[in-house]
Amino acid sequence: MSISRTFCLLLIAALALGLQSTARAAETPVFPKPQRFEKSMLAFDEQDRQSPPPSGAIVCTGSSSMLRWHGDIVEDLAPLTVLPRAFGGSTINDLLHFADRAVIRYNPRAVVVYEGDNDVWNKIPAEQILDTFRAFVRRVHNELPEVRFYIMSIKPSIRRWELWPAMEETNALLEAWCAEHDFLTYVDVAGPMLAYEGILTRLFVADKLHMSRAGYDIWRDTLRPVLLAAELEAESQVVYPEPPQPAEPAAAPIVAPPVAAPAS
Repeated sequence: MSISRTFCLLLIAALALGLQSTARAAETPVFPKPQRFEKSMLAFDEQDRQSPPPSGAIVCTGSSSMLRWHGDIVEDLAPLTVLPRAFGGSTINDLLHFADRAVIRYNPRAVVVYEGDNDVWNKIPAEQILDTFRAFVRRVHNELPEVRFYIMSIKPSIRRWELWPAMEETNALLEAWCAEHDFLTYVDVAGPMLAYEGILTRLFVADKLHMSRAGYDIWRDTLRPVLLAAELEAESQVVYPEPPQPAEPAAAPIVAPPVAAPAS
């Protein structure tokens, strides 16, 4: 075989391997870029300026299923002090990236997390989702060693039903991980939703992905007792910011009395 022919065969083989590697890389699922949520973080900044949040509350964060609870979650979880800070469409990797701005800066005593739904939809493997949850918890614990976490299971939905086996796998990993640590509590909202004694569609709005009030009633009735049992006594840790003090009126200037002119 001539040298030129050998070279050509080696070049073809190298190109083939390169194309295979590129194809494998293209098939490897990756998290979306977190920077797409910069506007959401700026919105949190503005909320904090207009209404400074308390320290020692329970931060409730996660994706759109948590975000859509914002309007009722304060009342649903009363008398606990909760701070809603979810951003729709997020994954656990997004929460990890924005841990400082969505969680840590509020100095919470506890964090409720709903993530994983969009992670599975983005074809992220269950083990990678778990590893990213671990990284998020480590990141927060590095700054707030006493904080407690409540990890909500991924919910079932009609629109993503074909993904339910992958969601179940992820939920099983999250539950086993939480069982290893006293500061982690796994909250199973999926079981009560699947056992709902009505027409399953009543738990969802028209898009068959996000929940109706009936779905949030299940979340409330599942999560609230868990939080009350562990967090009610800690309500004394909540510290509200001091209201701005009115400015003191400026002292009136001292005016010296007029000096009488000497007699002529």
